[in-house]
Amino acid sequence: MPANAEVPVALSIAGSDSSAGAGIQADLKTFSALGVYGLTAVTCVVAETPGRVSKIEAVSAAMITAQIEVLLENFPVAAIKTGLLFSGEIVAEVARALRARAATGNAAPPLVIDPVMVATSGDLLLRDDAIESYERDLFPLAALVTPNLGEAGRFLGEAIQDLPAMRDAGAKLAKKYRVPILLKGGHLLGENAIDLLFVEGNVMEFSAPFSRGIATHGTGCTYSAAIAAGLANRLSLEEAVRRAKKFVTATIAQHRSWKTPSGGSLHALNHSPTIP
Repeated sequence: MPANAEVPVALSIAGSDSSAGAGIQADLKTFSALGVYGLTAVTCVVAETPGRVSKIEAVSAAMITAQIEVLLENFPVAAIKTGLLFSGEIVAEVARALRARAATGNAAPPLVIDPVMVATSGDLLLRDDAIESYERDLFPLAALVTPNLGEAGRFLGEAIQDLPAMRDAGAKLAKKYRVPILLKGGHLLGENAIDLLFVEGNVMEFSAPFSRGIATHGTGCTYSAAIAAGLANRLSLEEAVRRAKKFVTATIAQHRSWKTPSGGSLHALNHSPTIP
């Protein structure tokens, strides 16, 4: 790209991860790797490592709105993604800020929603009151919602334990919310990590080899950020998901690794991978 070419811009509305493997830190790394200038509106601050969440503190709703408004007023934002929103109040406030921007007559950028509920470590990240607000306030604005199997199960009130159940669940979610759904099947047993994209009655499958023995976090954040980067670069939704799948698979396979002071291993995604 020529030095004077306009670089696409994407906005991440998400939590800050002190270990920089997930949240806005992972989003910024992903945006940069995929040729997009990244902006951030911080919703909460999370003290964590890949295996443990120590503490979460929310940013005030007024401050979140101020961040979103000043960025949308001054940058040509071409795509937005949401990550950890923490509470129903924050979900509703983000939706209000985005609707207010659209009401000014400006075209709304495509919105990718990663409904982060639980950390890879198993720690709960989302308050119960946020689920209703997601469904009522934010999902209607989405270009894509990217739940994993656990999150999809919470929205539907049922467990998803195999690929046929996954196909049925994705179809139900797409019908229920009337938006495209990318149902991520990385938690299923098998040799491949399979994701299903549901768009207007059609289903597309994306598959990649499953990487074993890697204890990291931030894959959902990275995946949704990579999709948003693709949309900011004016790829179609299918093309954006396909490229993002390759990117996140490479970040896992080419992960970083260190020894901890206690002698254990610490893994993190490599956000500068070589893409096959």
